[in-house]
Amino acid sequence: MSAQLKLEKQGNTAIITMSNPPANTWTRDTLVGLKELVNELNADKNIYALVVTGEGEKFFSAGADLNVFASGDKGVAADMSRVFGEAFETLSDFRGVSIAAINGFAMGGGLEVALACDIRIAESQAQMALPEAKVGLLPCAGGTQNLSWLVGEGWAKRMILCGERLKADKAQQIGLVEEVVETGEALNAAIALAEKVGEQSPVAVTACKALIQKGRTGTINSALPLERELFVTLFDTQDQKEGVNAFLEKRKPNWVNG
Repeated sequence: MSAQLKLEKQGNTAIITMSNPPANTWTRDTLVGLKELVNELNADKNIYALVVTGEGEKFFSAGADLNVFASGDKGVAADMSRVFGEAFETLSDFRGVSIAAINGFAMGGGLEVALACDIRIAESQAQMALPEAKVGLLPCAGGTQNLSWLVGEGWAKRMILCGERLKADKAQQIGLVEEVVETGEALNAAIALAEKVGEQSPVAVTACKALIQKGRTGTINSALPLERELFVTLFDTQDQKEGVNAFLEKRKPNWVNG
């Protein structure tokens, strides 16, 4: 894709590596590139899961390069906030399962990209923060909303309003990450989890993910009828027939993502 955004495919898993040393900061080009990449992966029926990680041993991503905002230009601010939002919302809407392999510091927009993923695995030395208010800014790429949804309003306010930085063990304790692994093992753990996704019907996963995330914007009363509707819709797919028959025939299913 680019020197700063690397794509690799392993079976049914895509791996995107942020590669912009020394801190894997986001640029306008890489944000636009991320959106394009996720859209391309959505169109690739062989991809069921996506892993996002950072290159190097210290940083997952430090977010935006503050030099971009040093001039105080509101036009630049409006453009960057838009591309940040579009990139991470596209990632959040990825039809498969997205997993952040947090291999180091995840700060600001670097944590927001992890928050846009479905699941987060952090290495033991990783630290996470949304420190935008320390420099007169705010998290504008989903941070205030996604963090609150994951950890509750109290911890979101501690991190955003008080500038509290969390170590990996504390992040796991409050539900910010789902798993903590040893240094150097986040990517392997994320790939192993992604392989489990491949055991599920990809069309069923897409439907389930949409239903789970609907809880953020709708009510349970509106979601429950949709749950039943999508269940019936799966009977229009080849994967439904394959999954049931493979189980009854005691064999591994052969998914076609359709």
